[in-house]
Amino acid sequence: MRRGRSRSASVIAVYPGTFDPITNGHLDIIERGSRIFERVIVAVLANYQKSPLLSVKERRSLIVAATSALGNVTVDTFDGLLADYARSRGASVIVRGLRAIWTSSTSSRWA
Repeated sequence: MRRGRSRSASVIAVYPGTFDPITNGHLDIIERGSRIFERVIVAVLANYQKSPLLSVKERRSLIVAATSALGNVTVDTFDGLLADYARSRGASVIVRGLRAIWTSSTSSRWA
C-alpha cells in the first residue's frame, strides 16, 4: 500500500455510472477506490431510456481493459435501482466522483 494506508478489510464498494465513454477522471476514481477498499465493482448502468454513444458491452469491455492491472476491481453491468444492485453484491459503500468547473469567477468564492 502506498503512504501507509491499508484497505478497508472486506469492504465491497460499487462505483456506478453510465461511463459513456470512460474518462481519465473515472479511471482516477477507480484507482483511488482500489487502494481504499478490499474490492471495487465498477457497475455499468444499462439505461434503456438514453441513447448512449457506446453499447453496454462496449463500455464494459473498455473498462475491463483499462482496469486490468487492478486486481481487486471487477466490472459488471446492471439495470434497475442501485440500492438493490449493491445489496445483491454485498456492497456497503457507493463510490461517487465530483465534477467541478473552476473558472475565474468561481475562484473568488473559494479564496
